[in-house]
Amino acid sequence: MNILICDDDREIAAAIAVYLQNEGYATLLAYDGRQALSALEHSEIQLIIMDVMMPEMDGLRATMEIRRERNIPIIMLSAKSEDTDKLLGFDYGADDYITKPFNILELKARIRALLRRSNLNPVGESDQARITIGHISIDSLRRHAERSGTAVELTAKEFDVIELLMKNPGRVYSRENLLDLIWGYDYQGDIRTVDVHIRRLREKLEPEPANPARILTKWGVGYYLKAEE
Repeated sequence: MNILICDDDREIAAAIAVYLQNEGYATLLAYDGRQALSALEHSEIQLIIMDVMMPEMDGLRATMEIRRERNIPIIMLSAKSEDTDKLLGFDYGADDYITKPFNILELKARIRALLRRSNLNPVGESDQARITIGHISIDSLRRHAERSGTAVELTAKEFDVIELLMKNPGRVYSRENLLDLIWGYDYQGDIRTVDVHIRRLREKLEPEPANPARILTKWGVGYYLKAEE
């Protein structure tokens, strides 16, 4: 597993690299967003740790650029702890968000969780991995999504959410349920993260995001995927 660490604080980047190398990961270093984009062009990378505040190109802009073409899991690091900053990070495409200073054990746990979720393999034949409900199709083996036959790029967390909903059509999941199942029981972030991901899924998978046909809300309860009629 190759992990790209992008942080303009070289001491922090080097320290993270040492810890991750001791866990058996290979690491690459970048010190601003442009260097991170360049590293992606020249190396196969499975996960990115991205600082927010950096010179040349900050982490938010770099994450947005990455999301235009790639679906690599991204953990965002920031010295800011305000909920609005976290939501902004998720809006730009981050899969997880950790506030500095952080516990390296927590970071390693988040990395393991994201890598595990981004490499889930279904049980059975490949044709059983494909689910189609209405205009939405997913392939759990390839972690591929389509809207009316057109491929749609989803982040790792977005795919996890839609996969859960499509495997359990009609079942309503509260925000708390989704946080526990997708982000993990130890997730300490804002519960509105769920709302952000549902909104992004509607924007990507619904023909009319403001009037969704499949990814629906049961007011006062949670979210569900409407089954075929």
